[in-house]
Amino acid sequence: MSVSVTFLGGLGEIGRNCAAIEVDGRIALIDCGIMFPEEDMLGVDLVLPDFSSIVDRADDVECVILTHGHEDHVGSLAYFLREVNVPVYGTALAVELARSRIEELGLTPDLRAIEPLEWVESGPIRFTMVRVTHSVPHATGIVFDTPEGKIVHSGDFKLDPTPIDGVPTDLGTFAGFGRQGVRLLLSDSTNAEVPGFVPSEASVGGPLAEFVSNAEGRVILACFASHIHRVQQAVDAVVGSGRKLAFLGRSMLRNTELAVELGILQVPPESVVSMDQLLELPPDETAVICTGSQGEPFAALSLMASGSHRSLTLQKTDTVILSATPIPGNETAVSRVINNLARLGIEVHHGRNAHVHVSGHAAQDEIRTFMNVIKPQAFVPVHGEFRHLLANAELAKQVGVPEIEVCQDGDVIVLDDGKLTVERGAVPAGYVYLDGYGIGDVDNVLRDRRHLADDGVLIITVGFDVSSGEIVFGPDVDSHGVSDDTGEIHEQVATSVADALASLELPTDLDTVRRKMRSTAGRAVKRAVNRRPVVFPVLIEV
Repeated sequence: MSVSVTFLGGLGEIGRNCAAIEVDGRIALIDCGIMFPEEDMLGVDLVLPDFSSIVDRADDVECVILTHGHEDHVGSLAYFLREVNVPVYGTALAVELARSRIEELGLTPDLRAIEPLEWVESGPIRFTMVRVTHSVPHATGIVFDTPEGKIVHSGDFKLDPTPIDGVPTDLGTFAGFGRQGVRLLLSDSTNAEVPGFVPSEASVGGPLAEFVSNAEGRVILACFASHIHRVQQAVDAVVGSGRKLAFLGRSMLRNTELAVELGILQVPPESVVSMDQLLELPPDETAVICTGSQGEPFAALSLMASGSHRSLTLQKTDTVILSATPIPGNETAVSRVINNLARLGIEVHHGRNAHVHVSGHAAQDEIRTFMNVIKPQAFVPVHGEFRHLLANAELAKQVGVPEIEVCQDGDVIVLDDGKLTVERGAVPAGYVYLDGYGIGDVDNVLRDRRHLADDGVLIITVGFDVSSGEIVFGPDVDSHGVSDDTGEIHEQVATSVADALASLELPTDLDTVRRKMRSTAGRAVKRAVNRRPVVFPVLIEV
């Protein structure tokens, strides 16, 4: 009985993490994440995996299994469940973090919270979850018990010796599976180029406390709303300084409330106030923990930095702590926020000038340790850009893993009768864009948006008598983003188009006239300013 793993996202990019494991014709999806759009994806809100190959086999899908609750692992789950409504397994926090986005689409999900080391059977899919340390509580790896041997998916992990919740990566259990024999390991590659060990999350607590206690005025601390351990350290720093605290941002309010309910986050109720109450207190007695660590344009910190937040206006005496690093693609947005804060004269502590952030992903020595514990027969690096995958493959080679395959989105690993083969590009796995309310392939739309952004748009309007070939009015020319000297260019375009239409052979038709208007106007602008704007001919038949 063959077993296969299909990679639908996360191999060659940061985000869109999604894979499918198939046993005896039944499928379980491993994670279902999003990717933030890159700078050239103009107008795109989110990037999703291509589920089409799985949706086409909807009747064969048993379940979805979540390694943890980060958006790059659960953010597209709602869109998948809209097509294939199956049970979703994960730890309590993972499934609850996924719930809100799913319910926003009007779906009623079958979310099943399970405990680590609890074996679950869904058809022929048999699996258990093993605790790992990451930048969100309740993160896990997954161990599948298959007819071809055990398959381990690490999830996102690090080997933090002093985790905030006191729950380290369960190396003992992983070692036990390693002794039993692991046929295939799929493991996090994000920091595979980083030497040594990643510092403990606990190392951030001291600097945060120092910056908060030394702040002259109000403290604004931004981090991921799902990074509950970081939020806990921020809360501890604020409470320790005797300040009152307010949470700001929709996801921050939702996630902190959820974490408190689950007993994961400890927040003294007497220290928390509403934003209205906070604004009535002296600034040096207050702090705000908010969203916006990735420069999101409508997040709390971005709005404050631009002076457009509806209730909170920053002062020069305020201190801002940006306790995160930019996700690839968000660097420019984060830099813009920091620069806007600097223009306001505000002191900003961020990952490049202070120890206010550590990664949640294992570095080289941690990865090698993890591989030596699991002792896999075969290894496929996952979760990372292609250079990260190659670096992780090299680490596997160093520790002596017998069989190593570097895959990309769309590849399928097949285990059959003890043999491992790779089917390259076996399934579609391109980007699927969420653009407003639409989902799908918008490559042509993006191409037009880039064209508009680069060269602008020119609109030319003509009233034309097709029978006589006479221009009744116009050409009237308007443009945006073409040139500062529009008057002269518009005159040249109008003259060129008028001459071109006067030379048309009669009889003619409207389509011919429009084509002539477009090509002539385009050539005229190219000669004048060396640009190729999008030309819209507006032809009015008179």
